[in-house]
Amino acid sequence: MKKKQKDTPKPKSRRKKSARTTTGKPMNSAVLASAEESSLAALKERTEVGHRKAGRTPPSQATDVRHAGATRVIDEAIRDHVVVTEDEKLLQHGHVEADFIRSDPWRVLRIMSEFIEGFDVLAKTEKGVSVFGSARVGPEDPQYQKAVEVSRLLAVAGFSILTGAGPGIMEAANKGARLGGGPSIGCNIELPFEQGANPYVDTLVNFRYFFVRKTMFIKYSSAFIIFPGGFGTLDELFEAVTLIQTGKIYQFPVILMGRRYWAGLLRWLNTRVLVEKKIAASDLDLLLLTDDPEEAAQAVITAHDASNK
Repeated sequence: MKKKQKDTPKPKSRRKKSARTTTGKPMNSAVLASAEESSLAALKERTEVGHRKAGRTPPSQATDVRHAGATRVIDEAIRDHVVVTEDEKLLQHGHVEADFIRSDPWRVLRIMSEFIEGFDVLAKTEKGVSVFGSARVGPEDPQYQKAVEVSRLLAVAGFSILTGAGPGIMEAANKGARLGGGPSIGCNIELPFEQGANPYVDTLVNFRYFFVRKTMFIKYSSAFIIFPGGFGTLDELFEAVTLIQTGKIYQFPVILMGRRYWAGLLRWLNTRVLVEKKIAASDLDLLLLTDDPEEAAQAVITAHDASNK
């Protein structure tokens, strides 16, 4: 008697999971395009909020745009009708050989000229400290007040204060520099909308290219003070730490202001990045965490004195 053969169970069909963004939306071109558009609009809104909280009309909404310090005349002949920043033009890949021949080599010369102008204007900057943070906060915010105070203390001690020239924490730092009688420097960046410089900037340099501006912050600073902020602030934070970690800069304090704000990031670095040995324990010692402007200022002064012995 033949045994009945058991039916081989059919493998369960698995639904192919589609890629999702971190908020759970499907990752496709439409979602990405919408996110990019919304992100830019949100950046503009944050910048405008900082100006409004300081009692000013945002430059992006003003007809008479204010300029201070070293200003640049924009060559409108090279611009498109739609606002396209020079960074965007540089990063676009041309598909026609003639486009490359006509545009990219010339952009290299423009990049060189931007480096030269930055070096020329900032050459006399001594004991620079760059202060980063959100453009959204107003004068009533405790972080704004702390940025004023730490910058004032450093200016009194003979340090120059460098910022991105915008509102919020940047404005507070430039204000503190002026109150302390020190150089107040702003390194502005070209955006698709007019960002404007805060009224406490004494020396203003306008940049088209982010990477040129970032070079200036590193080259002319002996420390970074990082207040609560967004992607741009995080970018400056991790660039500085990477340069220290790889031996490009030395005796360069990176100070995080705001224990509560940075606690989650530091917890993740300790419990995930360090545990998986993506960084060394000593890498975390490159960061100073504090809420005290005096402690932050003293850390910068001590490191500067040690590097000049």
